[in-house]
Amino acid sequence: MNWLSNKIVQHLRTVADSPDLSGTKYRLLEKFSAGGMGTIYLAEDTQLHRRVALKVLHAPEASGELSARMWREARVIAKLEHPSIVPVHDVGELPDGRVFYVMKFVQGRRLDQYADAETELPNRLRIFQKICEAVAFAHANSVLHRDLKPENIMVGAFGEVLVMDWGLAKIVAAGRAQSAEGEERTAKSESENSANGRSLLSTPHETQHGTVMGTPAYMAPEQRRGEIDHLDQRTDVYALGAILKFLLGYGKVGLARQEPPNEANEKSASPTLLSAKIPKSLAAICAKAMAEDKAQRYVTALELANDVERFLNGLAVSSYKENPFEIIWRWIKKYQFMILLVLIYLLVRILLFFWFRP
Repeated sequence: MNWLSNKIVQHLRTVADSPDLSGTKYRLLEKFSAGGMGTIYLAEDTQLHRRVALKVLHAPEASGELSARMWREARVIAKLEHPSIVPVHDVGELPDGRVFYVMKFVQGRRLDQYADAETELPNRLRIFQKICEAVAFAHANSVLHRDLKPENIMVGAFGEVLVMDWGLAKIVAAGRAQSAEGEERTAKSESENSANGRSLLSTPHETQHGTVMGTPAYMAPEQRRGEIDHLDQRTDVYALGAILKFLLGYGKVGLARQEPPNEANEKSASPTLLSAKIPKSLAAICAKAMAEDKAQRYVTALELANDVERFLNGLAVSSYKENPFEIIWRWIKKYQFMILLVLIYLLVRILLFFWFRP
């Protein structure tokens, strides 16, 4: 009896698990990542000769609930045509009945990896603004993300941003989140993150109606309580505030290194939880975005982004009331170069006056 080596056995398992792409225009290249509901493969579009990410349902199922969810997920992403939202190119079924959809293949670093390497705070804030703009676009198209976190955001080599993982996305109608095609009945969870700093799609923690859905460290209080009918765009604003807090306190930016938001500290976003070197106005922006009462948060993601823009431009932010000394100091920092030139001019005039005085 001949024994097969572990390498051959592993190869046979890989071949057996590989989806049958016959009848499609895609050629399988390699398995990329796997989660609770589906597997993502790197594939080639043989007609356009480009690499794509192909997500395939793990196995055919009798109920059709997961298949319906995959179709819905693809349609939600396809609805959001924005430079900072990963596009869907195609969707269909394999010969064995499994649903698949095809996305742009994304190369870059997750936001947490980007933050660990980026040393300039303004650069981080510019990236954060792009994230807010993508989320605001989704909200304008009646879609809530519901699982915003650093691991679901990609940053490219040229500063491009892609918001990933719309598996928990919720269609919003009349200001409230509505269930769709048995989504809340599907007690499945999935987390798909790539190797080597690349992430394609992940869909963690989806549970039954009325229970927690999302990632606890970045979930708004109403989301943690499972109040499905009370979720709106301010729920995503809370998660954006947690991401901003993460960017302000994590990595090498001349700030004290902090851990990402967690269940122990997420209930409060007071400036004391942030580094003492972080400007009070930025801490106040975080506090407003992560307010326990959603009525106290920014109404839209764009409002949050605009306050960050005001901070970057040396202007007062809406979430923080400055005292007179802070106003003067901010004005001095904003116009420090011009003030320096004026002081130099006055000093030269004084020296010339005394030099040429009879």
